[in-house]
Amino acid sequence: MTISLTRRRTAPRPPAIQPTAGAGSRQWVGYAFLCPALLLFVLFVAGPFVAAIVLSLYRWDMLTPAQFAGVGNFTAMFGDPLLYRSLANTFVFALASLVTHLVGGLLLALGVNRLKNKVLSYFVRTSLFFPFVISWAAVALLWKYVLDPSFGLVTYYLGRLGLDTPNWFNDPSWALPSIIGIDFWHTIGFTFVIMLAGLQTVPNTLLEAARLDGANAWQTLWHVTIPMMSPTIFFAAVITFLGAFQIFDPIQIITPQGGPDNSTMSVVMYLYQKGFQSFQVGYASAVSLLVFAVMMVVTLLQFWGSRRWVHQ
Repeated sequence: MTISLTRRRTAPRPPAIQPTAGAGSRQWVGYAFLCPALLLFVLFVAGPFVAAIVLSLYRWDMLTPAQFAGVGNFTAMFGDPLLYRSLANTFVFALASLVTHLVGGLLLALGVNRLKNKVLSYFVRTSLFFPFVISWAAVALLWKYVLDPSFGLVTYYLGRLGLDTPNWFNDPSWALPSIIGIDFWHTIGFTFVIMLAGLQTVPNTLLEAARLDGANAWQTLWHVTIPMMSPTIFFAAVITFLGAFQIFDPIQIITPQGGPDNSTMSVVMYLYQKGFQSFQVGYASAVSLLVFAVMMVVTLLQFWGSRRWVHQ
């Protein structure tokens, strides 16, 4: 018996890439492309953030010289009941917006995805997304007219049905729910598009396998569709909360000064009043840092919790 010994062949090494002449001198091209983005970041993000930190340590009314206050502005926030009220209103608004947008957006996406007629599907998608492209100023004025207690369209038709209409924006118990409903009408189209895009990424093979195994529609939705859409739902949850926590435009236009009994006073509205109406710039800067800290903590908690239910 003969044994043949063969030498193990090794793959040839690729030739080393030698730096070409003038490569170092062309690096400035990359920095030149980065400069506009870096400049915008410094001017509109990093610069204002650092300025807010510095201003929060001073008392300044923009008319007289600033006086160093140390942590005085931060300690003053603990004894400000209106700040607590504005934070509570903002959390209520943000949580209501988060739940209604995630549930409503998912249900709308499931319904539109079942449409077989392409023309009808395109029309429904456009109709749902169209309110989102309208400016908040126009939306706020539109709904302020529609819900007017004297001559609004809703008041008229409910009156024809013999129903009494509440004073939507002047009743403390109805002002914030009205703003939540208007925000839902204006922004649900964006969440709907995100949900629809995520729904269309679910492989049909998994859905068909679930049906072959005897799963009904609810079981397929809960055990297949939603887990496969979990990254999309997580993304929608993060951006919905961040956007809702910064609500300002409809409150400023529809219910100036925070509505009746401060029932619609949001924390950004409160920050605006302190900074640009009362000219307490240092205190407003401290409140802005508090808003940033709250949003950062909630976002980190969302990312921490996503490890338990988001399936990549």
